[in-house]
Amino acid sequence: MLLTLLFESPLLFVLAAGGLIIALTIHEFAHAFIADKLGDPTPTYQGRVTLNPLAHLDPLGTLAILVVGFGWGKPVQFDPFNLKDPKRDTALIALAGPASNILLAIALAVVYHLLPGTTFFLGIVAPVLQYIISINVMLAIFNLVPVYPLDGSKIFQALLPAENALAYEQFMQRYGSIVLLMLIVPWSGSSPVQALISPIISFVVNLLV
Repeated sequence: MLLTLLFESPLLFVLAAGGLIIALTIHEFAHAFIADKLGDPTPTYQGRVTLNPLAHLDPLGTLAILVVGFGWGKPVQFDPFNLKDPKRDTALIALAGPASNILLAIALAVVYHLLPGTTFFLGIVAPVLQYIISINVMLAIFNLVPVYPLDGSKIFQALLPAENALAYEQFMQRYGSIVLLMLIVPWSGSSPVQALISPIISFVVNLLV
């Protein structure tokens, strides 16, 4: 848990928490930025096209960061009627968040491999970079799970035929939160979603670092 670092090493805690907040900020900013570029000014009017973390942090999600080491940001709102191709553009806006975290993880991995082999870098900076890279990969892969309200649900919906997409959207809006809760609640030590995405996350992280 991230909170345990507060007692073990306050410096590592500050660096890791800061990295996680940056990951969430980049994720939500990417949604807002792409929505704005695709023709919807809603995120701009709401002050979301910014890298200021205060515009993107959700109070409960931020508390979860400190308690369980993982959290969420404030969802970016956009109006599909302002988009030229609502189905395609909605998927692109949804994909922007996970894609931004993967790109950030790759950039940090490059920095990680360029670190000098000093005690300070290997003892302080390297573990923090590994943690932040892992968090970005986890945030990206988790959000690609096709269950509402995660980004993956919008991406998956865009891939379905029109009639199936409508039925899927109606089902997810009604039961998606329940399905997601069932997936993240631990069953016999680990949650179904953890069992599903953990091997993928481990593979990507190992590939990077």
